[in-house]
Amino acid sequence: MTRPRILDLFCCEGGTSMGYHLAGFDVVGVDKEPQPRYPFEFHQADAFDYLAAHWQEFDAIAASPICQTWSRATEWRGSRSDHPDLLTPMLAALGELPVPWVVENVPEAATDGPLRPDYLLCGTQFGLRVKRHRVFQRGNWTGFELLPPCQCYRNPNLLAFEHKGERAFADALGCEWMTNLGGRQAIPPAYTEHIGRQLMAFLGADQVAAA
Repeated sequence: MTRPRILDLFCCEGGTSMGYHLAGFDVVGVDKEPQPRYPFEFHQADAFDYLAAHWQEFDAIAASPICQTWSRATEWRGSRSDHPDLLTPMLAALGELPVPWVVENVPEAATDGPLRPDYLLCGTQFGLRVKRHRVFQRGNWTGFELLPPCQCYRNPNLLAFEHKGERAFADALGCEWMTNLGGRQAIPPAYTEHIGRQLMAFLGADQVAAA
């Protein structure tokens, strides 16, 4: 049986992509910067241009627009307004497509911005020793969440890994192939493996219904 194909926009070094791969997808990544550490098929291109030209080639779309626009951490180093809002136009572009999609960003993108928090995930829900909350919105499909609650606020030792740039942090995420910088920007593959398995089940049910 052919594996479904998913397009990962703003892929960076591939944390999101690895999770979808583990869930059973063939993954193609797109980023405007070269990504020599990316572990799957890669295209250096503008995400919006590539989406417009190639979305029909995929069974699903994933996107992780830059988080600096919404992250409160950006204000510690400058201003959110210094970073373009790519999340809002990406949600609009995906909303015009008939294929299922998933968009990821920081929690502030839901509290202060346009992202709907269908999933709020933390490393402790997957047995990881990292505090990294990320929000996901799904479009054109339904899913479920059967996970234990977040435990990071009960474990202050997790903060030792947060935003330090050590090799240990990327490894704790499950992103051993990445650079330190790539790890700081990544999400744990466990997050998108969890969502990807639900998306895979939806695509299977959808294919049966269409048969």
